[in-house]
Amino acid sequence: MSAALRMHGELERNASLARLNTWRVGGAAECLYRPADIEDLTAFLAETSAEEPLFWLGFGSNVLVRDGGIKGTVITLRDRMTDITRIDGNQLRAEAGAPCAKVASFCAGWGLTGLECFAGIPGSVGGALAMNAGAFGQETWDCVTELETIDRHGRCRRRGREDFSIAYRSVQAPAQEWFTAALFRLDRDEPAAVRGRISSRVAERNASQPMGVASCGSVFRNPPGNYAARLIEAAGLKGCAVGGASVSLRHANFIVNEGAATAADIEMLIHRVQSEVSERFGVRLEPEVRIVGEKLP
Repeated sequence: MSAALRMHGELERNASLARLNTWRVGGAAECLYRPADIEDLTAFLAETSAEEPLFWLGFGSNVLVRDGGIKGTVITLRDRMTDITRIDGNQLRAEAGAPCAKVASFCAGWGLTGLECFAGIPGSVGGALAMNAGAFGQETWDCVTELETIDRHGRCRRRGREDFSIAYRSVQAPAQEWFTAALFRLDRDEPAAVRGRISSRVAERNASQPMGVASCGSVFRNPPGNYAARLIEAAGLKGCAVGGASVSLRHANFIVNEGAATAADIEMLIHRVQSEVSERFGVRLEPEVRIVGEKLP
């Protein structure tokens, strides 16, 4: 990284990543950068060496950071680039750092429907775009019309959704580009009706998922024609533990940090669940969560 780099954001070296992900585990980032705004992010990337490894971190709600941490620079938009704007009657622009729950609340206030699922996603718009996050039968990309991206050289682009390959919990984007904002085209409804659906879905989530404990949400993708949670429970794995990590007793597709788990505990438990479900049912569960970083020696 250039010593002459001019920054308006915050640069932290050897920064703990456990405080920046919802599992509360993992090592440190060699460097952690919080850009002040899109102009600062553009300048930072333009002046950063092309050889510097970069990793983008949203709210850390769908990532397992290994105990050895992440080499290079981690860029986080947490509490940065959070603007949400109604463009016209049915169109909304949200920056990548905006919390999904805040977007859902904004939509309800304007009587916009189509993103109620965001009320149940504990992440950022950028993270939701990157994995096509969804809940309650809706997915992020159902309403996306246009994307704003930035590449590692700081060049900003506007792209149509046709530039991306979208599937269940999967998005193939142009190489070395990251989301900075998205435009969503939504439908209209009475604000009270939108709020009612959001309240119902949040209540459903709270009743069926472990709350108040460190987790990443659903760990595995649902296999075609089945549910990961159903297979894990049928394999008798509820409550199965490795170190301080265990399969939730409330929802079998959640792995929770009981308070003293390491990333290695969680990764080992993920592999154990995969192995036992495969042995019992012949189904290979694919992780929805991204496992990143370095293992400890």
